[in-house]
Amino acid sequence: MKLARRTLFAVAIVSCFGLAACGQKSAQQSASPSDGSAPAAAAEAKEIIVGSDASYRPFEYQNDQKEVVGFDVEVLTAAAQKSGLKVKFVNTPWEGIFQALQNGDRDILASAITITEERRKSMDFSDPYFDARQLIAVGKGVTNVKSFDDLKDKKVAVQTGTTGDEVVQKLLGKTSPNIKRFESMPLALKELENGGVQAAVGDNGVVVNYVQNNPGNGIVTVEDTKSFVAEQYGFAVKKGNQALLDKVNSGLKAIKADGTYDNIYKKYFGSK
Repeated sequence: MKLARRTLFAVAIVSCFGLAACGQKSAQQSASPSDGSAPAAAAEAKEIIVGSDASYRPFEYQNDQKEVVGFDVEVLTAAAQKSGLKVKFVNTPWEGIFQALQNGDRDILASAITITEERRKSMDFSDPYFDARQLIAVGKGVTNVKSFDDLKDKKVAVQTGTTGDEVVQKLLGKTSPNIKRFESMPLALKELENGGVQAAVGDNGVVVNYVQNNPGNGIVTVEDTKSFVAEQYGFAVKKGNQALLDKVNSGLKAIKADGTYDNIYKKYFGSK
């Protein structure tokens, strides 16, 4: 009888262990479905880090709470929401912004970046989201600048590494002492305002915004559509990151189709 009880007790223990093991296996299977839906959901929830040089009003700048805001921020945020992406904007100086993308420290760059063939060699761009052009700004007392060629004997301020810097280099020479470079376009325009240079060249959106918000400084703008080719801005991702690029483009198409993009554009630049 004792033997029988011991045998029954042993069987009961084995059964308990067996049930526990089965229960554990079932829990594991429930947590990791074979269709891969859980990992996909986790991937979608990943926070996408966006680099923006927040010194380029109205495209990206910091508000009183030190948050990165602006036209680019609103456009990408709206597009991301359409594609189920969670984005976080981080102020990233222009001088190191492209390297931050290459290093994987940033997933997307949203910083009024002109799409160029040279840049396409090291990064991929979204569909264009803004049409831009270079604009000349001249200071007080400068009346002899009617076109880009008139800057040949002038001191010109630009933002380092921008397309404005590139076009002025072609006119004055890459190492010309008459080119004064600054970390941001507002700083370049401030130099013009203070009389340190006779002109500045930069993207139209930023130049116009600065002039409008600094009335009385004597700065006027000069357009030269013959000398400056049309430019387009795009959001940049690391070369080969097609999955993320597809989501950004999908979101952009959606906000252009439903009127969201037009509303954001009107808020910053008025009607097209």
